[in-house]
Amino acid sequence: MSTSGGPGAAVRWRSAMEAALYGPGGFYVRPAGPGPAGHFRTSVHASALYAAAVSRLLRWVDAELGHPRELDLVDMGAGRAELLCGVLAALDPETAARVRPYAVERAPRPEGLDPRIHWTGEPPEGVSGLLFANEWLDNVPLDVAEDGHYVLVAPDGTESRGGPLEDGDRAWLERWWPGGGRAEIGRPRDEAWAAATRTLERGLAVAVDYAHTRRARPPFGTLTGFRGGREVAPVPDGGCDVTAHVALDACAGPGAVLLTQREALGALGVSGARPPLALASSDPAAYVRALASAGEAAELTSPSGLGAFGWLVQPVAVRAWPAAD
Repeated sequence: MSTSGGPGAAVRWRSAMEAALYGPGGFYVRPAGPGPAGHFRTSVHASALYAAAVSRLLRWVDAELGHPRELDLVDMGAGRAELLCGVLAALDPETAARVRPYAVERAPRPEGLDPRIHWTGEPPEGVSGLLFANEWLDNVPLDVAEDGHYVLVAPDGTESRGGPLEDGDRAWLERWWPGGGRAEIGRPRDEAWAAATRTLERGLAVAVDYAHTRRARPPFGTLTGFRGGREVAPVPDGGCDVTAHVALDACAGPGAVLLTQREALGALGVSGARPPLALASSDPAAYVRALASAGEAAELTSPSGLGAFGWLVQPVAVRAWPAAD
């Protein structure tokens, strides 16, 4: 059992994460400061190409729905609404005028946010459009198990052995994380994703995250922390992000398909291919812009980095997105 620091009141990891991330003064609900972008880099922060790709996915959903008068776009775990703002900026004016954007976030609404964006703590009911969750599920609190018992943790990160697993958690591990050892019980993520997708009447639900599947679960788990752009020990004191990779295959509902981000963004037109050298002679400025764009695309699709993220794509009363075929 790993330990860090001195003694303190120990609770199960799920309760510790909930308090550290979303309790009073928690990491994600502080109104001041730079927000999550000041502590770690996501695809949204890496390049505007990501929001542009999501805008193309939204246009595909729009066409599937027959270009309705109102088109919902729901961003789960929206942060400071960077993705929503980027998607709205990338859309053509006609489509943007029909979009109803919702930022689902437990933190307070940022000052100066685009007034078109509805700020809410829960996803709206009866969604018709695209529900998108970029790195949301990895911050849904969960419990950690080791050798058939819960792992307890104190506010300073000290771990200790807890009681035996409850039947529901034991059953989840037997189905989705067999083999014993240290494991992260993803049942709360399954439930959170199922609840989110139940709000979708027609359209597409997409979850993008650090992920692993049953055939390759990490033997020692993935629980970690981030602070100031660096990976740190997962100390649940509210001073750092506490996160764990997502068992996306366990979350998947009927008709869902798992892709890598490289596959998904490739289907949405994001390519890291370098521009032709001839462009450097005919239009040097355009060449420099294209080269910069290719570099950003390469970061988003790198198989050893962001491109290895998992995309869980779940259609609801529409055709499966062609990239999932």
